[in-house]
Amino acid sequence: MTIEVRPATVFEDVRTLVGPKSPGANVCWCLSYRIPSKLNNELRGPARGEYVAELCRTGPPPGVLAYDGDEPVGWAAVAPRADTSFARNRKIPHVDDLPVWSLWCIRVRPGHRKQGISHALIAGAVEYARAQGAPVIEAYPLDNGDAKVDMTMAYAGLRKNFERAGFTHAADTTSVLAGHPRILMRLDLR
Repeated sequence: MTIEVRPATVFEDVRTLVGPKSPGANVCWCLSYRIPSKLNNELRGPARGEYVAELCRTGPPPGVLAYDGDEPVGWAAVAPRADTSFARNRKIPHVDDLPVWSLWCIRVRPGHRKQGISHALIAGAVEYARAQGAPVIEAYPLDNGDAKVDMTMAYAGLRKNFERAGFTHAADTTSVLAGHPRILMRLDLR
C-alpha cells in the first residue's frame, strides 16, 4: 500500500471522509473550528456541504486527503490559525505572535485504520503548511497516556502520534476532550 497525501480540492473525496450519510444531517463537516461559531450554527443540512464545496473550489483547500491509489482513505484539517476559531479560543493559548498554522482534525476511514494513515496525514499536513509558507504548525491533541480513546473523539489526534512526527509540547491548555486534556504541540518549519 502506497499512501499519497494531497490538498483536499476534490469535494466528493472530502464528502467521503467528513460528510454525513444523509445530506440533510447537521454534522460537523470539519467546520466547527474553521468558521465563526455564529456561522457554524446557522449552516444547516445541505448548506454545510455547500460551504465545504466552495472551499474546495475557491481555495485554499480545507485540508489534505490521504489516498490509497484513487481511493480517499484519510482526512486532516489544516489552515492558518488566523482563519480558524483557534485564533480566538480562550482555552488554547497563543505561544507567540508567529502566523502559525493549525492542524486540528485527523480522520481515517473504517477499514483503513491501523495502517499508518494518520502518520501519513500528519506528515502531509506539515508539508502542505510548509509549502504555503507557514513558519510553524500547531496541533491540539489529546494527552491520553496509555488510556483508550473513543474513536469518535480521537479526531484531535494523540500526543504520541505528533511526537513521532517531531512535534514538541509547547503549552498546556484548559481544553478537555473525551475526558482527556488537550495540549498544544508545535513543529517549527523554518
